[in-house]
Amino acid sequence: MNVQTKELQAGGQVPDLGTGPIPAAPYYDPAYFELEREAIFRRSWLQVGHVCELAQPGNYVVRAVEVVDASILIVHGKDGKLRAFHNVCTHRGTQLVADEGGKAARFTCRYHAWTFGLDGNLQSAPDFEQFYVEKAACSLPEVHVEVCAGLIFINLTESPVQSLRDYLGPLAEQLEASPVARATTFGEYVYEIEANWKLAYDNFQENYHLRFIHSRSGAAAVGEENPFGYPTQYAFHGPHRTQTIWSNPGAVPTPVQAFAFGKAFQFAAADGFGQYPHAKDYFALFPNFFLFGSPTQHFSHTVMPITARRSRGIFRFYWIGEDESASERFAREYCMVVGRDIHTEDRAVIEGGQRGLNSGALKVIHFQANEILCRHLFHEVDSRVQAYKASLEEGARA
Repeated sequence: MNVQTKELQAGGQVPDLGTGPIPAAPYYDPAYFELEREAIFRRSWLQVGHVCELAQPGNYVVRAVEVVDASILIVHGKDGKLRAFHNVCTHRGTQLVADEGGKAARFTCRYHAWTFGLDGNLQSAPDFEQFYVEKAACSLPEVHVEVCAGLIFINLTESPVQSLRDYLGPLAEQLEASPVARATTFGEYVYEIEANWKLAYDNFQENYHLRFIHSRSGAAAVGEENPFGYPTQYAFHGPHRTQTIWSNPGAVPTPVQAFAFGKAFQFAAADGFGQYPHAKDYFALFPNFFLFGSPTQHFSHTVMPITARRSRGIFRFYWIGEDESASERFAREYCMVVGRDIHTEDRAVIEGGQRGLNSGALKVIHFQANEILCRHLFHEVDSRVQAYKASLEEGARA
């Protein structure tokens, strides 16, 4: 038994998730995906951006949330308040904003020129006196939006059962101590993958595949003390989970790696994050968001469902301040390229796994001890799906 599994058992942190097989259908079945739409993605806090994108009044971003057929407009108002709206003109339903973001004083629908303020209120509409409604009733449909550690979350329910801070629990304070809370800029890598969102997400919750898929790029994550590169600790926080990544202190970087990561650490230390206490922690926030706490390669990863068998991933590498030298620019770009290249090694096997599951040949899948985060995610998803199904059945009987 490896050291990590002993710590798992000794730490008393493992919820009772069982050890049996997991049904395979939820990883490809369109009917199950439809239940996830309503039970999870319409009801959970979803991470969609960062406040550094909306630094000034008038800044806005548009986020596609295909899993619920929505487009969300997020705006920094003149009063300094952040607001989110469904990106839909209240006249005939045309999407109001066609681009992905920018700065504006107002938003005008290209169809009939209905114009809305940054607060979502209807300001003007041609020949409005011939309508049978008041302007006050035509404001943009608002979406709940809250921020923690600079990260923007939305909730699509009319009345969320929890505030964002209550939803995150003790992790909120840990996130606010991280570099992302002070980030002023980021680099982004977006990809689409032919895989169910849980299958894609699970790849980043386990290191069981590390020595097979990342035998070259992951060399620094294994060593004599930990030949399989398993995390040193797992912890569970309600629907969320964390793992502490192990890295080999004896690993010898290449000259380019030594220069790039050395520069990145130097810049991070200058910003006060050289002693960041969660520098090796991976935060997995339910349902679909990761944040890795390294001050030198501080990144988030969101896996957004599109269909039962297709997803979009967004990697973001966060920094404080703009590039102030060629060395800093190189270090940041190198960190991004390394992250992208490692992920590229995963994509083919994830998609291969999806193709295999789509056949229906497997009725169950199996998780081992060091895939416990994958098991935990499935239990959290399925508990919500089953509760939602029960509510539908109860409503049908009423």
